[in-house]
Amino acid sequence: MTVAGTVCWVFCFWWMRQLSLKQNSLLDQLADQGKRIEKLSRIEHDLIKEVHPQVNQIKEGMEEMMAVVKENSENPPPAPGRKRRWFPRRSAK
Repeated sequence: MTVAGTVCWVFCFWWMRQLSLKQNSLLDQLADQGKRIEKLSRIEHDLIKEVHPQVNQIKEGMEEMMAVVKENSENPPPAPGRKRRWFPRRSAK
């Protein structure tokens, strides 16, 4: 019985060691993944900082354009007296 108990203890010890090694490997991979995500997040944050002022400038430009369009729609230009033809009329034969 003592020999069987010792063999079981050695097997269990080996099994737990294998599980521990796999677990440590997985934790290392997760730590590396976290570092990569953090790096990408910093890069994305920097890009957003660069683009943000440009977005405000675009919004201001759009407001100016909307004001001009609104002003022009209130005072439409006079329509031409004669309709322009792009293609000449065919003569009847």
